[in-house]
Amino acid sequence: MTTVALYARVSSERQINEDTVSSQIQTIKDRIIADGLSISEDHCYIDNGYSGSNLVRPALEKLRDQIAFGVIDILYIHSPDRLSRKYAYQMILLEEFGQHTVKVVFLNYDASENNPEANLLLQMQGMIAEYERSKIMERHRRGRIYAAKKGSINVLTTAPYGYRYIDKYTGQGEASFEIVEDEAEVVRKLFSWIGNDRLSIGTAIRELKKANILTHKGKDCWDRSTICYMLKNPVYKGQAAFGKKKVGPRINYVRPRKDSCEQPKRNVSRYRVEESEWIYIPVPAIIDESLFDAVQDQLLENKKRARVQKQGQTYLLQGLLVCKRCNRAYCGGKSTRYNKKKTIYSYYRCTGTDSIRFGGIKMCDNKQANAEALEIVVWEEVKKLLKDPRRLYQEYQQRLNDSNKAPINGTYSSLKKQECKLEKSISLLIDSYTQEYILKDEFEPRIKLMRQKLLHVQQLLNQIIEKQNLEKDMELIISTLEDFSCNIRYSLDNLSWFDKRDILRKIVKRVEISEDTINVVYRVANLQDDNKNTQHCCNRTYRSARGSWGSSTGLLSIFFKRLKAEGLTLKIRI
Repeated sequence: MTTVALYARVSSERQINEDTVSSQIQTIKDRIIADGLSISEDHCYIDNGYSGSNLVRPALEKLRDQIAFGVIDILYIHSPDRLSRKYAYQMILLEEFGQHTVKVVFLNYDASENNPEANLLLQMQGMIAEYERSKIMERHRRGRIYAAKKGSINVLTTAPYGYRYIDKYTGQGEASFEIVEDEAEVVRKLFSWIGNDRLSIGTAIRELKKANILTHKGKDCWDRSTICYMLKNPVYKGQAAFGKKKVGPRINYVRPRKDSCEQPKRNVSRYRVEESEWIYIPVPAIIDESLFDAVQDQLLENKKRARVQKQGQTYLLQGLLVCKRCNRAYCGGKSTRYNKKKTIYSYYRCTGTDSIRFGGIKMCDNKQANAEALEIVVWEEVKKLLKDPRRLYQEYQQRLNDSNKAPINGTYSSLKKQECKLEKSISLLIDSYTQEYILKDEFEPRIKLMRQKLLHVQQLLNQIIEKQNLEKDMELIISTLEDFSCNIRYSLDNLSWFDKRDILRKIVKRVEISEDTINVVYRVANLQDDNKNTQHCCNRTYRSARGSWGSSTGLLSIFFKRLKAEGLTLKIRI
């Protein structure tokens, strides 16, 4: 039976809202039915809001994997630019699909025609699509800048707290800001508290909560960053700023942000632009300029007075801790225990336990950890690894020997011979079918069975290659660790707080904390330039009685897993 798949893509949020991808899908399905075929919903691969200039898209990745496994026979796409806006990427994908004997059907182009005229048409369409995208983006950018310099509100898509946005359709062709008096009164109070009464932002937030004033989204908890943004926004003195952000190279974060996809929709990140480059558009003012300037002066004075205490050496694991339960970051905190000495107690807690962040509701109930004890246990584990890197290899070999995985039947050379034999048989079978020596009913089950056998052999070959690569990676990891540790091995016990922090940030990727275990993920790639290849993970159990941590009971197991983005990952449970 012929397996049919379709691929559709839209790149902008506006296209998602207008549901243009549904029209693509429906048009493709109509064509599939017209061709006398059928399609399962499992084989509909849709990328919503992903740019065509980037090949890393979730649905496209799944589609390419399925094609590599020999699952797909025919692929329907609306047009070549839905596959990619770049001609070079189109050629890469079409060549990849062709290597797996997948027929690609474009609704406006017959990809089965392999002649110079058809190839020229495809090349021209790809280059025109790439040129069109660049031209549209440049015209759009320059057009918005020109409109902003003319004072048009049309370039702004939303209004901040205190205003209502009147779009150009409602405003007879010209967008505008309209003051919402109830919200504007809150803005005036906020600026007066900071600029005239010289209150802190924290006190202003408490005053808002005491007065039962809700946020724009109807919440009774005002976030500090929201208040800071409002106090620094020049729109309230009658000058809406345009061009505060610009796009640039994508920032690679240590971990994906909460509730966000690991594969970014855009291959760029947004950067702040200097205030001198902003374009100001006149809007109705809520406060006068003198009060706005007074607030800016007060914010600077608060910063100079250091309302936030100078803490110096604070948290050794800052920026490395992640909650295993909710994937949110752990942050540090201090409190004074109620005793005669008023001991300062430092701890790490999951940000999901802060109900004030989520409208009075805790999103996670993971326990907080004693900062001193956690830092000691993580640092001791890192020291053990640096003093004896070879233990990784010993435990790795032990795990391979104890593994219950079924042995691979055959050597690499014998499996390679089987692969060549099956590929030759498939080629001969296809030739026999094209020359009409065998019928379709006889050809389809035989070719499907042979492809399944070929796929099985290729999987066995991949297992052997992966095992060999893991051995090489392990040797590289050990040698890299040995080179790194030989320079610092004799001074590990006498390092300063700052040296410990630098080493931790250099070789530790993150520390995952669950209710009864911690999981240290090591960044053991090229330690001289913090590149990307390899990580290790170590699990350590602990007990929480009075904040003390349990000791290691010995290494029990090692298992590995291949990750596309992270290379080799090893986990050592202790």
